[in-house]
Amino acid sequence: MSWLESISITTTLIVLFLVIIPITAAVFLYFYDKRQKQHAILRNYPILGRMRYMLEKTGPEFRQYLFDDDNKGEPFNRQEYLHMVMPGKYLSNVIGFGSKRDFEEPGYYIRNSMFTKQNEEMRVDNETLVNTMRYRVDEDGLFSRKEHREEIPALPWLLPEEDAIVIGPNCEHPFHARSLLGQSGMSYGALGENAITALSKGIGMAREAWMNTGEGGLSPHHLAGDAHIIAQIGSGLFGFRTEEGEFSWERLREKAEIPQVKAFEIKLAQGAKMRGGHVEGEKVTEEIAKIRNVVPYTTINSPNRFKQFTDYPTLFDFIEKIRDHGGKPVGIKVVIGGQQDAEELASFMHETGKGPDFISLDGAEGGSGATYQDLADSVGLPLKSSLILLDDALKKFNVRDRVKIIASGKITTPDKAAMALAMGADLVQIARGFMISVGCIMAHRCHTNDCPAGVATTDKHLQRGLVVEEKKFRVTNYILTMREGLFRIAAAAGLDSPTKLERHHLVYKDERGRVFPIE
Repeated sequence: MSWLESISITTTLIVLFLVIIPITAAVFLYFYDKRQKQHAILRNYPILGRMRYMLEKTGPEFRQYLFDDDNKGEPFNRQEYLHMVMPGKYLSNVIGFGSKRDFEEPGYYIRNSMFTKQNEEMRVDNETLVNTMRYRVDEDGLFSRKEHREEIPALPWLLPEEDAIVIGPNCEHPFHARSLLGQSGMSYGALGENAITALSKGIGMAREAWMNTGEGGLSPHHLAGDAHIIAQIGSGLFGFRTEEGEFSWERLREKAEIPQVKAFEIKLAQGAKMRGGHVEGEKVTEEIAKIRNVVPYTTINSPNRFKQFTDYPTLFDFIEKIRDHGGKPVGIKVVIGGQQDAEELASFMHETGKGPDFISLDGAEGGSGATYQDLADSVGLPLKSSLILLDDALKKFNVRDRVKIIASGKITTPDKAAMALAMGADLVQIARGFMISVGCIMAHRCHTNDCPAGVATTDKHLQRGLVVEEKKFRVTNYILTMREGLFRIAAAAGLDSPTKLERHHLVYKDERGRVFPIE
């Protein structure tokens, strides 16, 4: 075959693939769309209608990366997203030139002190370093980026033992929390095994931090690292139920005997859904079904509330029984709807002398792997409002010293955590910040099992993208950066520990520039 013939064949193939096949496909789609009866747009405007649906499908990605500015977008804007990604990868949250916050907008500010604290004056345990990995950028050009990973010893930024937050001091096994933050409830099933394992190992490497199992039950992947565990009990009783769906005290005792399990949490509600959880059947693998004691590949909908109690007397009796059987602190996860709710809870604690050892308070802005828009948008109060109501109610009825408050709800950066502590929280916990640290790109597909980052999926193929030995260090770095930031803010406020942050360390500026104290 001559070279002219070769060129001719090549040209023919190019024309075939670039012209004839696309035209043939377009003609086929034209007549197919004209005849289908489901979509009016496609029936009236074949081909153009296809382009419309394609643009609609890719719209969120285009907006996120090309059109929205750094401070626009929900549930997190681009700037907030980067403040979660960068600390995990580079063990730093240093910025240049200036803040991108809109200072004309109303908002909360932390009062700085005229006489700040020196590093050596801080009450912090940085004696034993944490070995971690971080990235350093070698070259950052328009078309190429080169960076390398390096091992580095990092400061842990822990509370000294004498300053530890003690949950359930009268329990047989109290929980001494020396990390001011931990991971909020995320179930195995909502997240895949690689994500849960990376979180467990990363949290364990950071030392003294905890992870909450979520209502899906305690899995071997939660125990893969050395993280402290708060075992959550949801209304579906997953991991704590018999085959008939009744509560199993034997399973509770089994969990309580595990040294990593430090406390139990009864989930009454969470910010994004004031009801039981939901998991699509395709996510419920045989392993997950065994852990939860349910039928594999069957969609799970937890009851709206527990069948074991119906009011405060029966709830408190249930708490007492769990504490007696397990010997460890017992808390409740709640969302506050108003002042009356907070005062009813505190009043009954005062009258009976009973109640939880801690209250995980979730704001309405909290997230979920799957919920309903109406519940996520409009039911329950945001954290900043409900936290003050709960703290005030517990103080009003003289029970504040008996119970610790763990706050959650879009707390993703040190300043937001410091504000929560100042408003009354003893500890803070984070869910989506940890998801992003293991690779979440906010694709909004948590409920589908099609998470492209391999985080919120049990699909084995998609999970391959999430490498545990890489992501575990990003989890560690995120925690260390958050804890360091809390001590840095405390020093700026003239305090030697973030545990001493109180409401008078905050002010609120309105849209006219007027400043108000936080009462």
